[in-house]
Amino acid sequence: MAKGSIGVTTTNIFPVIKQFLYSDHEIFLRELISNAVDAIQKLKTLANNNAFNGKTDDLKVTVKVDKDAKTLTVSDNGIGMTADEIDKYINQIAFSGAEEFLNKYKDNASAIIGHFGLGFYSAFMVSDKVEIHTLSYKDGAKGVCWTCDGSPEYEMTDCDKKERGTDIILHITDDDKEYLEQSRISTLLHKYCRFMPVPIVFGKKQEWNKEHNKWEDTDNDNVINDVEPLWTKKPADLKDDDYLKFYHALYPGQEDPLFWIHLNVDYPFTLTGILYFPKIKTNLDIRKDRIQLYCNQVFVTDSVEGVVPEFMMLLQGVIDSPDIPLNVSRSYLQADRNVKKISTYITKKVAERLEEISSKDAENFEKKWRDIKIFIEYGMLSDEKFCDRAMKFALLENISGKYYKLDDYKKLIEANQTDKDGNLIYLYATDKEGQYSFIKAATDKGYDVLMMDGELDTPFMSMLEQKNEKSRFVRIDADVLDNLVKKEDAKQPELTDEQKNIASTLFKSQIPALDKCEFYVTYASLNPNDQPVIITQSEYMRRMKEMAKFQPGMNFYGDMPTAYNLTLNTNHPVVKKVIDDAESALTGELKPIEQQLHDTSSKIKAIRDLNKDNKGIPDDKKPELEKEEKTASELRDKQQAIITKYASGQDTVKQLIDIALLGNGLLKGEALSKFLKRSVDMLK
Repeated sequence: MAKGSIGVTTTNIFPVIKQFLYSDHEIFLRELISNAVDAIQKLKTLANNNAFNGKTDDLKVTVKVDKDAKTLTVSDNGIGMTADEIDKYINQIAFSGAEEFLNKYKDNASAIIGHFGLGFYSAFMVSDKVEIHTLSYKDGAKGVCWTCDGSPEYEMTDCDKKERGTDIILHITDDDKEYLEQSRISTLLHKYCRFMPVPIVFGKKQEWNKEHNKWEDTDNDNVINDVEPLWTKKPADLKDDDYLKFYHALYPGQEDPLFWIHLNVDYPFTLTGILYFPKIKTNLDIRKDRIQLYCNQVFVTDSVEGVVPEFMMLLQGVIDSPDIPLNVSRSYLQADRNVKKISTYITKKVAERLEEISSKDAENFEKKWRDIKIFIEYGMLSDEKFCDRAMKFALLENISGKYYKLDDYKKLIEANQTDKDGNLIYLYATDKEGQYSFIKAATDKGYDVLMMDGELDTPFMSMLEQKNEKSRFVRIDADVLDNLVKKEDAKQPELTDEQKNIASTLFKSQIPALDKCEFYVTYASLNPNDQPVIITQSEYMRRMKEMAKFQPGMNFYGDMPTAYNLTLNTNHPVVKKVIDDAESALTGELKPIEQQLHDTSSKIKAIRDLNKDNKGIPDDKKPELEKEEKTASELRDKQQAIITKYASGQDTVKQLIDIALLGNGLLKGEALSKFLKRSVDMLK
């Protein structure tokens, strides 16, 4: 029997291991099984190199729970260890046997998992004593038993082990009794070991006994893993049904994916995997657990930030690479150039696959566009290299449901939708029904209108504007149509300043109060057959408010009132009549006030002209200026009061406003009720 102290630099190593070696204590099971798999993979490597001539047809890892004895045992029939090897690899913490073995057989040992030598000690996170019973594959080897109770002291003796391999026996602490439950271990094996490259046996398969009305064990081992998961196979050997079955095994209960990409590269790094495009909800659903990361078929994490770009968090599937650097817990990725290379490669492969589908099966690609649109737009907005590739296959959809690649759509509209300044105008709608009148006006004029109702369409359009000079996206209700695609300078309305003043107050005073909305009355000389009153919203301000949802620091735009232009078509006969009638009815009352206001304004101007060379208005003139400004304000208020009183009795004005509001979906509640009643009354 041998006794000794484990080779560590501090006597407090075990408390550190128990608390800090891994963030999740459950990882211990993965580590121990990974070591067992390593032992078997080493034996296979030796056999392949004719360094071992024994049987290799029944290699496996076995996990057993003994609730009465309070033990959990992980056994393998792999390479085993001698007493010297235990002393070297177990008693010297962080001296990795896998690392040394890899160096010796580096051309044939790619499947060896462990690299740090600390995995075995994770057993002490849940155990108050750990035993190793092992027998080396070497001729004449003797069985060795190693025992440690969680202190730096250990005992090592010969033992009568008959079978080659290693048993790790964990005496589970009272605080960790959950690991003596069959269901808990089964869950962990499914999570971490379901695709390991060596059979993992946990108990026996069960069958339902009708006579005894219960499940009973059979004589067959319950192998919980698939040693050859789909991503390890050649794409040429697989059918669509294979990919679908694997997807549903990973994500039970979900709809079939739209597409998938089989990753398979061995230079300049090793990377395999399968990424699926699921049907994405209308809301942007970025989750961190869609893609599972494996290292030589050992589950590492489902938090793959850094390995794939953020926009690919919308994908699902599996990535397997031994070249991604991991810390001792294999749970957190380190900043490394390899990670960036892998991320770049995955982006490139996804873009290539999408481009391939869009070219070879355009009809199918168009059918699925709405399901993958949010993914592609998100990728283009967040990854410059993906954006450059996606410019070749990203689609635009018009209101007729036709799809166009970006360059094709540009060619379609550039002849008719280029304005007088050479800007290419992309007209778009967000609500086919709500913006129907605007859409119809545009299509009647021969313009094409896009449908841009996606969650990311606003920043997507801004990005396209930046990439394409002299191109602008303008929503169909952002202005009167003649101003959206200006072919010539707009004709100025033939209204006097007095008429504009009357018309502005006349209409603005009768607009129903709408929460966080401001209206500005403008004028346009349009076709007499166009709408008499048109309500539009500035493209710039609306887009800024929408962008505030996506960009920090733009909240002030979101808090601002929504600004609308209420544009009067001064050529429309009804608008003309309303303004003429108002002018005739109000001239007698307004003319004296206008004269007084003119005189007051002249006095104000004369005083302000005394401010020569920006030295300020003379002190003795300031009281006079304040008096005249107050008089001017009172006169304007008097003007507005007279016009407003007159307007309150003009049902035609109210009707014109409400029709425009109704066309924009802004007429609601009490205002809508009044409009309906007024409409009926006007029919009488």
